[in-house]
Amino acid sequence: MRKLFLSLLLTLVCTASAWSQTVTETYRIKQMRCEDCAHKVMVAVTQDPGVSDINFNLERRTATITYDKSKTCLDSLKGRLVHTRYRLTAYDPHEVIRRGIGFHIAELSDEGKAQQISEALYRIQGVDSVAPHVDKQWVFVRYDANRTEKQAVRDCLTTLGYTPVNHYTSAEISYALFRLPATQATGQTAEAALLIDGVDDAWVNKATHTLAITYVNKNTSEAKIKEELKEAGIKSLTPLTPLQPHSQPLSQGEGE
Repeated sequence: MRKLFLSLLLTLVCTASAWSQTVTETYRIKQMRCEDCAHKVMVAVTQDPGVSDINFNLERRTATITYDKSKTCLDSLKGRLVHTRYRLTAYDPHEVIRRGIGFHIAELSDEGKAQQISEALYRIQGVDSVAPHVDKQWVFVRYDANRTEKQAVRDCLTTLGYTPVNHYTSAEISYALFRLPATQATGQTAEAALLIDGVDDAWVNKATHTLAITYVNKNTSEAKIKEELKEAGIKSLTPLTPLQPHSQPLSQGEGE
């Protein structure tokens, strides 16, 4: 019995020792700027048999890698990327990582709203500067990606009653804003819009019952988007023209 106990104890010790070899570490990859870049890094790094998981943060340009130190090491992980343009470097959570994001806001119609947006965004820890452009209906925000993120900025604007989507200065990009029935002012509606060819971004404000979309002109149009959304089951869409206020959301079933 004593031998059996010692054997079990030894097994547990060995197992615990094996578990302790698994680590999760975060590295900067400054050359990684998009989803395609992240995919290339993932393909290369996960070829290492010691790697069990990898996650990315494109705003910080970091990769968080879980690997077994008994099977691989940092030099081996770096070696997986030697024939690519990507390089693993040390990550400092206290480093200032400056990023900028532009949001198109169709509801941005006057300087009063611009001031409201600026005051609210400056209260987000990590936001460095806010530049609203009422004439073009967009706002540019610069922030520290180690202290906040794009989604926090979007959520703040949404809480204020706006429907922010990606903004681009290119003439090849257009924007659409629709009123939705209350029952369809959901994340599923935004997901349906994102599946449409030519749509770059889509966002729903559940409180104001609005859907905003950024799209590429050569691939689609507002009319086509409306038609494809109807085919997806979103049948009561009311286009809203720029600068048109819409402070009162539709009651459930209105417009159907």
